[in-house]
Amino acid sequence: MLQDPLTLIIVSAILVVAIVAFLANRYRKCPADKILVIYGSGNGAKKSANCVHGGGAFVWPVIQDYAYMSLTPIGIDANLTNALSRQNIRVDVPCRFTVGISTDPEYMNAAAERLLGQTANQIQEMARDILFGQLRLVIATMSIEELNSDRDKFLEAITANVEVELKKIGLKLINVNVTDIKDESGYIEALGQEAAAKAINEAKVRVAEQEKIGEIGKAEAIRETRIRTAAANAEAVKGENEAKINIANSDAVRRENEAEALRRATAAENVAQAHALEESYAAEQKAEEARASRERATQQANIIVKQEIEKKRLVIEAEAAAEQKRVNAKGEADAIYAKMEAEAKGLFQILTKQAEGYDKMIQAAGGDATKAYTLLLLEKLPELVKTQVEAIKGINIDKVTVWDNGGNADGKGSTANFLSGLMKSVPPLSELFEQAGMSLPEYLGKKKDDDPTPTPSPEGEGSELPLE
Repeated sequence: MLQDPLTLIIVSAILVVAIVAFLANRYRKCPADKILVIYGSGNGAKKSANCVHGGGAFVWPVIQDYAYMSLTPIGIDANLTNALSRQNIRVDVPCRFTVGISTDPEYMNAAAERLLGQTANQIQEMARDILFGQLRLVIATMSIEELNSDRDKFLEAITANVEVELKKIGLKLINVNVTDIKDESGYIEALGQEAAAKAINEAKVRVAEQEKIGEIGKAEAIRETRIRTAAANAEAVKGENEAKINIANSDAVRRENEAEALRRATAAENVAQAHALEESYAAEQKAEEARASRERATQQANIIVKQEIEKKRLVIEAEAAAEQKRVNAKGEADAIYAKMEAEAKGLFQILTKQAEGYDKMIQAAGGDATKAYTLLLLEKLPELVKTQVEAIKGINIDKVTVWDNGGNADGKGSTANFLSGLMKSVPPLSELFEQAGMSLPEYLGKKKDDDPTPTPSPEGEGSELPLE
C-alpha cells in the first residue's frame, strides 16, 4: 500500500519536470539587437508572422517556427551621377545613407514579409535602388543654388521622400551624409568664385572707409590743435605789437607748412581711394566675366538637353514606325497565306468531288470509260455548237466589194460564196475532236471521204476542195 502512492508521486514529479523542461525549451528570448519572427499557425487571420522585440515568446512545436532579423545598421553608398536638377543642369551628388530594420510594430511585419532570410548585401542592394530613385526625384525639384547653399532643405527633402519608400519594406532611415556636390558645367565653382570676389570687394570697401575716417579725424584734430594754439598765442602776445608781428609772421609760415602738409595728406588719401576703386572695379569685372560664363553654360546646357530629348523622341518614333511596318507586313503575309490555303482546300474539294463524280459515271456506264466521256460530250454539245457560232457572231461587215462576171457554174453569186466560205472557216466538230486526240461518235456524224478528183472552178479561178 505504501509503494503505490510513492510510485504515483515519483511519476507525477517526473511528468511535471518533463513538461517544464519542454516548455522552457520552446520559449525563445529576443536579444536587444534582433527581432524574433514567429511564423506558422496561430498568428491570427490578418498577420503573416508575429514579431517580438525586447522580450520573448513561446513557440509551439510542429505548427510554428521562428527566425531572427538583425537590427545592425547598414551603410549604403549612393554616389549619384548625372542627375538632372530643376535648371536642367546635371550634377554629381555623392551620398552615404545609414538604414536599419524598423522596430515600429506597424513596420516590423512588413520587414518580416520582405526581408526575412535576406542577407545584409541583398537588403543593401534593395534599399540602394529605392534611394537612387528618390534622390533623383528630390534633385529634380531643386535648383543648383538650393543644393549648394541650403543643405538643411536638401536633407529634409531627402528624408521626407526616402523614409516613406523605405517603410514599405520595413526599413527606416537613420542618417544621411551628403559630401561635395559637383556639376559638369562648372556652375557651382563659378558661384563660389562669385561669392569670394564679392567678399573681397566688401572687405576692401570697408578698409577704404576706415582709412577715410582716420584721415578725417586726424585733420580735425590738427584743425582743433591749430585753433587752440592760435588762441593761446593770441592771448599770450595780446598788447605786444612787435611780438604780434613776429607771431603773425611765424603763424603765416606755420600755416603755409600746415597747408602743404594737408595738401599732401589729401593727395595721399585720394591716391589710396583711387587704388581701392581700381581694385574694386577689377574684382567686379572678374565677377561679371564669371557670371557671363555661367549664363553661356546654362544656355548651352538648355539647348543641348532639348536637342538630345528631340533626338531620342525621333529615334523612338522611327523604331515604333518600323515595328508597326513589320507587324503590318506579318499580318498581310498571314492573311495571304490563309487565303491561299483556303483556296487550295477549296480547289482540292472541287477536284475530289469531280473525281468522285467521274468515278460514279464510269461505274454507271458499266466500267466503259469511252461511254462515260461520250455522255459528258453529249452534255457539253450545246455549249460547243454555241462556241462555234459565237466565233463569227461579233464580226461587223460594213461593206463587201465583189469583183465578178455576174455568175458561177452552180448559179450562186459571189456574195453567197463569201458567206458560205466564212461559215466554213469555223473548225468543224470532227477536227476539234481529232486535235484533242479523240474521234467523233458515228451517231453524231461521219466525215466524208476525200474525193481525189478535184472539181474545176468556173472561169479558171482555181479548184474548190470538198468541205466537211
